[in-house]
Amino acid sequence: MKRVLFVLGQLNDLDIDWMIRQGAKKNLHAGNWLIRQGHEIDSLYIVLTGEFEVVNDQKPAHPIAIVGAGEVLGEMSFIDARPPEASVKAMEDSTVFCVPKQVIREKMEQNPGFAARFYLAMSMFLSSRLRTTMNSLGFGVPQDDADEIDLNVLHQVGQAGARFNQIIHKFSTV
Repeated sequence: MKRVLFVLGQLNDLDIDWMIRQGAKKNLHAGNWLIRQGHEIDSLYIVLTGEFEVVNDQKPAHPIAIVGAGEVLGEMSFIDARPPEASVKAMEDSTVFCVPKQVIREKMEQNPGFAARFYLAMSMFLSSRLRTTMNSLGFGVPQDDADEIDLNVLHQVGQAGARFNQIIHKFSTV
């Protein structure tokens, strides 16, 4: 759940309102693919409910990760504009919030402040994911400390959690 807090904690209330207006809810049944390795994707996703398995198509028996509510998906392809390096499949009936990448890019061109906040959020998010990966490979901080939230981010967690709940509330009735 903490991954989305990096994103929502850096954006302001106007940014979140804009994202909610531009985004949509997407429901997936268990077994449906959200992202396919090597295939372009057109949105950035936030998992609202459910659970997803992240796999490399060459080694599908060895999942890379299991992700649930509050995780962000499609961020690497957003940043570097390359096709995804992994596939993502719903393990149970699930719901994601999706915002088209092109709409986000247009907003960044029109609003440099939004662009700066968004890229800072993505940087913090990807840094956290890399640290977690390094820890899981046995490098760095002992595993007990690997899931700690950085003190620089801690003060924004409450507000970010409220923003995530705002997104869930908006799309729970749609």
